[in-house]
Amino acid sequence: MLFLWLYMFYSCAGSCAGLTTRGSPAPPRAAPPLPPLLPGEPGEESSLEEQRAAPDAGSPISSFFNGSGTKRLPQAIIIGVKKGGTRALLEFLRVHPDVRAVGAEPHFFDRNYERGLAWYRDLMPRTLEGQITMEKTPSYFVTKEAPARISSMSKGTRLIVVVRDPVTRAISDYTQTLSKKPDIPTFESLTFKNRTTGLIDTSWSAIQIGIYAKHLENWLLHFPIGQILFVSGERLISDPAGELGRVQDFLGLKRIITDKHFYFNKTKGFPCLKKAEGSSKPHCLGKTKGRTHPDIDQEVVQRLRDFYRPFNMKFYQMTGQDFGWD
Repeated sequence: MLFLWLYMFYSCAGSCAGLTTRGSPAPPRAAPPLPPLLPGEPGEESSLEEQRAAPDAGSPISSFFNGSGTKRLPQAIIIGVKKGGTRALLEFLRVHPDVRAVGAEPHFFDRNYERGLAWYRDLMPRTLEGQITMEKTPSYFVTKEAPARISSMSKGTRLIVVVRDPVTRAISDYTQTLSKKPDIPTFESLTFKNRTTGLIDTSWSAIQIGIYAKHLENWLLHFPIGQILFVSGERLISDPAGELGRVQDFLGLKRIITDKHFYFNKTKGFPCLKKAEGSSKPHCLGKTKGRTHPDIDQEVVQRLRDFYRPFNMKFYQMTGQDFGWD
């Protein structure tokens, strides 16, 4: 029946246009309203290849099936940091009816920039007037070219950085790699260039990412500090509604996501959604989140804390926030 209706509608579009009441001008013909894009529709969590293969936005048939709205470049981006809680923040934000976000990480401003803005825009979900388009790629924060590239797209882009105790973050980073490569060297051996002298190996990405002040300096060359929101990864676990309140305010959204949306999962050790986007069922992040960390030599942990302390102090001064990592 749907295809019959579409056929009759498009067949009549040209021939029926001239059929009006004799002697009266033809009234303007309004386009039929299109259904909005429902949360959780197939394709939103699809891979980038599947998203690129989606029908062209200008096709009336694809507009009917994919919903109304326009693909726009993101007005806000979660730019970091890896293993800080970016996936949790994005999943929580997607509960908000005025937030539409790409499920997969586009990696446009670090790995795919040569593909162009048209390619990037095509990855975005359709949004209605008043909705915000978002994406998250945690590696942007440590990519030297990313700030200038995002500024070139739009100087008004709002940026969100989820930060976490850099020592805990480094161990979490290592744990993720260990799950994929069980034969890698120990955390302790990778931490030092020379363990006897205690010289930290800052070339190791797990260590280097946590020097937040250094990376932030690069971003402040292109964006004012007030255009960047710093979310505490620790508070995102202990008080998700409180941190989401700050994020909603920053994005100019009504505070819709509140305590009623969360419950604490004791098994995983972090909050979960009572109802995920487009679902009536509870939703926790996947098994790759909340992995048990290996036991690390406490002497090594203390040396790392001593190493990060001056960088943390500088980061607190730059952001005007004390994250309590020391």
